[in-house]
Amino acid sequence: MDERILKLSNQINDEVASITSVADIENVRVKYLGKKGQITDLLKLMKDLSVEEKKSFGQEVNDLKDQAQEKITSKMEELKQKELEAELNAMPDFDISIPADLTRGSYHPITLVQRECERIFKSMGFSVEDYSEIVSDYECFESLNIPKHHPARDMQDTYYLENGQLLKSQTSAAQNAIYKKYKDSLVNEGKTIKSIFPGRCFRNEATDACHENTFFQMEGVMVDKNISISNLIFFMKTMLSEVFQKDIKVRLRPGFFPFVEPGFELDINCLICGGEGCPSCKHSGWLELCPCGMIHPEVLKAGGIDTEIYTGFAFGLGLTRLAMMKYGIKDIRDLNSGNLKSLSQFTDDE
Repeated sequence: MDERILKLSNQINDEVASITSVADIENVRVKYLGKKGQITDLLKLMKDLSVEEKKSFGQEVNDLKDQAQEKITSKMEELKQKELEAELNAMPDFDISIPADLTRGSYHPITLVQRECERIFKSMGFSVEDYSEIVSDYECFESLNIPKHHPARDMQDTYYLENGQLLKSQTSAAQNAIYKKYKDSLVNEGKTIKSIFPGRCFRNEATDACHENTFFQMEGVMVDKNISISNLIFFMKTMLSEVFQKDIKVRLRPGFFPFVEPGFELDINCLICGGEGCPSCKHSGWLELCPCGMIHPEVLKAGGIDTEIYTGFAFGLGLTRLAMMKYGIKDIRDLNSGNLKSLSQFTDDE
């Protein structure tokens, strides 16, 4: 081995062995493996070597780089583990048998609204399903009649992960799994598919009083023979009147969503301003609450359901906006702020 490489290898070993903090090991990594690191500097010496010497020298430098990377990574994991153990050991002992002081906290307003909606839909025969926040492109788009390069994808600025999956931008991503889960009971036992699936959604968009990059929805579907728009309107009005304990003024207007046909936007009269116009409703007097419609035949087919026999409706209820209307919250950003002054005023009415 070249003396310069051997010397640098020994130097790295000694320095890594003496490191005692995560911050210091990161400095060592930059010192030797960074773009301007000492291992990179060795490669600059190759210009003065013969062809045969370059081959041998280059291989030794690459071996040194791999060894240094392995040692530094191993040391990094070791130090992180020690820091974690030290943090856990420093935690004070506590008695888990001591009764909780229930006067010192309250449920989040979105949790309260979600539980209320779940109670209402359960009373109408709907099952409550849970679904992952990380889904595949097929679940979130293709199974919902939104193939690759479809212009509807531009309606949502999606967070994609390095492994090709994504943070779900809509609770509709659970539809395909729900149909496949219950299709046998629908066909063989004549049981109507009636499910809701609440969850957190993510979209990379600018925030303002009525938009957030993280929000909560509740998807709902009903599939059986002879399901129509009138069924959809009935369940929506029943749910809203139960949540607000009074009749709510609503309107249906045409809306485009690839997974329903026909599609609608169900708006409610803004309860914050009484319909006069405010930042929460974009000064329109109306707040978009529930995209909905009759499930597109292609979506049912993707779930293994015979569209010659069965129809259904789907809706995506905005739990975050529903909480704003119920509790008079003017700015959606307050809900994710962690501001106890704003959030501690809500208590569980159950």
